[in-house]
Formats: sequence, structure tokens, C-alpha cells
Amino acid sequence: MSEAEMTDSNSDQPKGGTATVAEPREGETLLKVSGLKKHFPVTKGLFKRQVGAVLAVDGLDFDVRSGETLGVVGESGCGKSTMGRLITRLLEPTAGNIEFEGTDITHLGVNGMRPLRRDVQMIFQDPYSSLNPRHTVGSIVSAPFKLQGVKPEGGLKDEVQRLLQRVGLSPEHYNRYPHEFSGGQRQRIGIARALALNPKLVVADEPVSALDVSIQAQVVNLLDDLQEELGLTYVIIAHDLSVIRHVSDRIAVMYLGKIVELTDRQSLYDRPMHPYTRALLSAVPVPDPRRKQSGGGRERILLQGDVPSPMNPPSGCRFHTRCWKATEVCKTKEPPLVALETGHQVACHHPENAPDQEPGDTKLLVEK
Repeated sequence: MSEAEMTDSNSDQPKGGTATVAEPREGETLLKVSGLKKHFPVTKGLFKRQVGAVLAVDGLDFDVRSGETLGVVGESGCGKSTMGRLITRLLEPTAGNIEFEGTDITHLGVNGMRPLRRDVQMIFQDPYSSLNPRHTVGSIVSAPFKLQGVKPEGGLKDEVQRLLQRVGLSPEHYNRYPHEFSGGQRQRIGIARALALNPKLVVADEPVSALDVSIQAQVVNLLDDLQEELGLTYVIIAHDLSVIRHVSDRIAVMYLGKIVELTDRQSLYDRPMHPYTRALLSAVPVPDPRRKQSGGGRERILLQGDVPSPMNPPSGCRFHTRCWKATEVCKTKEPPLVALETGHQVACHHPENAPDQEPGDTKLLVEK
């Protein structure tokens, strides 16, 4: 499928302007996020007076390299889905910067983002609500071509049927409606729509959470095959650590709107550095009854208390209210996300398996 050639531009783009980007090389930074924030105002009364804000995303710094898969995990409500919508510019950031191939797209308007929609696409979580029930599959998958004014070689219908075959559906499904398909088939339709214009970056928001376990494996394997075939770059958001381990090259762990740990897949699962990451991994079930009987596997860690409200997060480290290693410095000083000698980026004053970032404050809050 042919695609309009885009030229490189490193100049700052005014709001509402048009961005142009160049072809990325394997391993180069495709997406760079700095200080990204999204605060949703909370209003009250007849005059809608703002009385607070939900700090859904409160300062994210990370990058995504061309050809890799970045997995994002965390509890429900930690800001994962909001982050995905921010980097695809479906939401307007409160603060921070988003660069796509060196071009600042943080405040581009609708017209400015239109050419970039070819390169940045999203697969939504719910395959039942993300497809228009009044449109046929052919109309849904062909919509990106019509919106971008792209005329595929061989005709639009043939191209859509080819896309349906690529994601494991039949070309005969072209004239059917979404209600005639199962959940897994609907998600495949959403994947076909996202891949229609050969994007460079695909953000998948919980792509398998609404599917049966057997169908999850099929969709995950499909995403892997498409990445290898088309050279895609993924940001996959999920709460299932087993799925993330299968598909990701690097993994970011989020808690209350912030990234608390970021490293490669093997290091994260073998030597988690942040106490919250360790607690998450301890909750992953081990599908081996012999290990359970012999007492093998990870030590189960039960976190005390509830997740704090994102409207009023704790001072200092946001995890200190539930952390068994918390000291006074955790209560008063927010830990920065720094790279340790192990290669992990960790936001913790007392990281696991490493010398403390803040030595000398060893009195635990639970002891006090």
C-alpha cells in the first residue's frame, strides 16, 4: 500500500500547525515523553467552581524505540489508559512534552495531527463499544482510507479484504455487522482498522482483557506476527503480567499516575527493584501444583490498605502508605526516577536488591 512521503522537520510546530516526520531507523527513539501530566478538574455547585483535580497522570518521562514493544502495567486507576490517550493525542495534556520522531506534537490541533494519524494508531480496550453497530465491517476498516484521502492500489474493497485476511478473518465478512461476531473477532476488526494505513506506532489499550483466555493467546500471537511482518512499534497497556511478559521488550510499572520502575523484561521479572513491582509479581499465579505443595515460587506479599485517591495523593513517595520498607524520608521527599547500576530506572529511596538511595534513614515507619 502506497503512502505519501513525509519530509523531516525539527522546527517547533505552532498550535494547529502541520507536522512532518521522517522514516525512523531500527532502534532509534520514535516517541519521547517528558514531564507528561493530565489533571481532570473536579467542579461543584451551580457555577461549576473547581474544587480540586484528579491527578490521573502526574509527570511521566520515558521513550519508545523504533521496533520495540513497551509494556505498561499497574493497578486499575493508576493512569495507564489516560497515558495511552495522551500519547495518541486523543486527550490534551495539562503539561509536559510529547515528541514523535523529533517533532513536538504536544499541542498540535486537529489539522496538524491529521497527517500523523497515519503513523500513530490505537487499539481500544472494549471490542463491543469501539465499533459502530450501524456500520458494516467493510465501512469500519475502510474509514481510515477515506478520512486520509488514500486510494489503495487495486481498489478499496480488495485492500480491506486483504486486511481482514491478514488478521485472521474471512474476506466474506466484508458486508457483515459487528453484532454478528464474537469478542475475539471484533478485536481483530479493530486491529485491522488500526493497521489500515501502515502506522509506525500502535498503542494497544488492554487489547485482550475482555477476551477469553484461549482467544487472548490468539490475539497476542497475532500482534507478535504483525510486528515482525510490518516492523511495528507497540505500547501495550495491560494489567495481566503474564501477557506483558510474553510480548514486551521493556516494561514500565505505574502507580498513582507515575512510573515507579522501568527496565527490560528479563531484569524486571528476575530482580524487581521497587517494592510495588515485587508485590505485583508475587500476585502472579504459578500454574504448577508441585511448586505450590513444595512451597516454591515467589513469596506472596499482601499490601495493606487501599490505593490512595488520585485527587489527594500522599506526600513524598506515593507508595509509602502501603510499603513495608517506608521510612521518614519516604514520607517527606518524593523519589526521582533514576537509573541504577543494574540498568533499572527506579523511583524509590530504598530499592530492592540495591544500596539505598537515601542511606542513614533506616527507621521504618511501621516501627515508629
